Amino acid sequence: MNQLAVWHSFCPYLNTMNHFFHAFLIIALLLPHKGLAQQEVRIASAAITFEFPSKKVKGSIEGFQSNAIIDRQQPGNSVFEGSVAVKTLDTGIGFRNWVLRGRKYFDEDNHPQIHFKSNEVVEQNGAFIVKGTLTLKGISKPLTITFNEQGNRLVGNASLYSIDHDIKIKKKREDNLVNINFVFVLAE
Repeated sequence: MNQLAVWHSFCPYLNTMNHFFHAFLIIALLLPHKGLAQQEVRIASAAITFEFPSKKVKGSIEGFQSNAIIDRQQPGNSVFEGSVAVKTLDTGIGFRNWVLRGRKYFDEDNHPQIHFKSNEVVEQNGAFIVKGTLTLKGISKPLTITFNEQGNRLVGNASLYSIDHDIKIKKKREDNLVNINFVFVLAE
């Protein structure tokens, strides 16, 4: 058998292999890759605590709801958005909680939610720097939160002055500092 005859007898196999290769390539490109699917995650749960240093008061707030989407590969595509319920504010003392939720301070009846939405997310030295707007007691102010990834959690912190949101605990602005800590468990 000459080489041309061998080639022609082998061509149907090449054609079949060629079709198989193209089909495999198309399927591989259309299926989501596990690594790509895990680049974008949501927040499954959150723990938010705060400290008011000038009064030595610590507490937490719950009722967290979020539509956040975190893109680990391209942080600039991330959107951090969520809210907490004022009625869940807890400092460990029932009477103080009731007073803080009242009209003079958080005004739960007229402003039952505290809301945050990012407008810029950047990665800096391995941390997510999230700049956005916090709406508290109907007053919207800029807030920057710095998050570090620890396993399947984002651990963050921010500071604000409650007086900027018409919550005046002390007379001087600097004495109304509130430090906030966030622990977001990511849905994998």
